[in-house]
Amino acid sequence: MTLEKFELEIKTLKTFYEHYCKDKHEIQVKIHSNIEYKSNSFTLELNLCQNCQKAINYSFKKLRFCHHEIKPRCRKCPNPCYEKQNWKETAKVMKYSAIKLSLGKIKSRVINLFN
Repeated sequence: MTLEKFELEIKTLKTFYEHYCKDKHEIQVKIHSNIEYKSNSFTLELNLCQNCQKAINYSFKKLRFCHHEIKPRCRKCPNPCYEKQNWKETAKVMKYSAIKLSLGKIKSRVINLFN
């Protein structure tokens, strides 16, 4: 996977987990996460509860060791690396956040129609 693709993937995970955690959990803590990939370091500021921090770190780990040069979507991967329960939890976060972000875009477009 290219560095650009990796960076896009970790930023997507960050956005989705932060939206989910903010809506579903009460206490978030800011932490800095350093992620190494192909001799490069990426630093992200995460604002998550302890459970979401564990979950996103698991996802980062799996992403770092993805052996596909052209990364497929995880649900379509022929060799899934996520454990079943972790996959279900991550899928729940991704689905919730995708819907939430999509509705926010639709709402802003409707508001812009009337301004």
